[in-house]
Amino acid sequence: MKIGVPKEILDQECRVALTPAGVYALVSYGHLVFIENNAGLESSFSNDDYIDAGAKILSKPEEIFNVADLILKVKQPLEYECKYLKPSQILFTFLHLAADKKLASDLCKSKATCIAYETIELPDGSLPLLIPMSEIAGRMSVQIGAHHLEKYFGGKGILLGGVPGVEPASVVIIGGGTVGINAAKMAIGLGSKVFILDNNLKRLRELDDYFNGRLQTVYSTQHKLAELILKSDLVISAVLVTGAKAPKLITKELMSKMKSGSVIVDVAIDQGGCVEGVKYTKHSEPVMNIGNAIVYAVPNIPGAVPITSTTALTNATLPYVVKLANSGYKAVFNDIPLKKGVNVHDGFVVHDVVANALDMEYLALKP
Repeated sequence: MKIGVPKEILDQECRVALTPAGVYALVSYGHLVFIENNAGLESSFSNDDYIDAGAKILSKPEEIFNVADLILKVKQPLEYECKYLKPSQILFTFLHLAADKKLASDLCKSKATCIAYETIELPDGSLPLLIPMSEIAGRMSVQIGAHHLEKYFGGKGILLGGVPGVEPASVVIIGGGTVGINAAKMAIGLGSKVFILDNNLKRLRELDDYFNGRLQTVYSTQHKLAELILKSDLVISAVLVTGAKAPKLITKELMSKMKSGSVIVDVAIDQGGCVEGVKYTKHSEPVMNIGNAIVYAVPNIPGAVPITSTTALTNATLPYVVKLANSGYKAVFNDIPLKKGVNVHDGFVVHDVVANALDMEYLALKP
């Protein structure tokens, strides 16, 4: 199979969808890999690194899309990239369609098979391709929050861990999944006072045991959420419903009552965000002000640490890439988790949760 890797073009997206090690593995199976010129440079991989691994370098993105049967990306295609897609192609990337009906429509028009990293789901409910990026985003959310709490960046001017004799900052984490637990690790490590909310009592018990009393677990209700947010310095929203839009848990009214200079890092922004009125921001302009809060809403947080995140992502995606390369589209019918990743095929949304979130016609995927 011919596999193409275009350069990412989202604002300050420095990741690339495949490492040279991934290229080497695919070439060893007899596949051809095409990399756009300098696609891996920001992740510290040169054209020569890819050539040495067996790839061919092409100079323009349209050349990649013209030659490839399987397109590998990190982030969702932008509008002009969608126009390059053909019915015979497979696109494998993060899509996050629940918050982007225009993109879903464009992908349907292409009639390509579009597989989303974030909806590949194992029998235990875990999301193996989302986990590494969630780990990174969770850990980064705390250092991002700490940065924006500094007075010179618009924050209230508080150190997360305090110092002897000075109370530490209060960090509220909404959601006890992969993002939440990694955010908690960092916040505790910096000496913050940490609260983590979830509406799953089993998960709260697991978190309580894991952290051994170093944070406070709280059963999430709207009343308790509001009470803690009004006392917080940093809020991290880490709620995920697979394939669906994020619930709007933090209202404008609530933010108008928060302490001035408080920071919210909305990690759920990929799925529309948990903050009412929030819009996508970007690494070059990462925050917006809503009420008294500074809201960070960058949808590609791990793109800021591409050396770490590119390698972590390829480690997770490569087994599925190999299956698609070896068997093509039919691979999804031999692998239930991979089948759950298919969001769009032959002009229709074929993931029921995504279709429901977008209010679009759903058609069950068939061989």
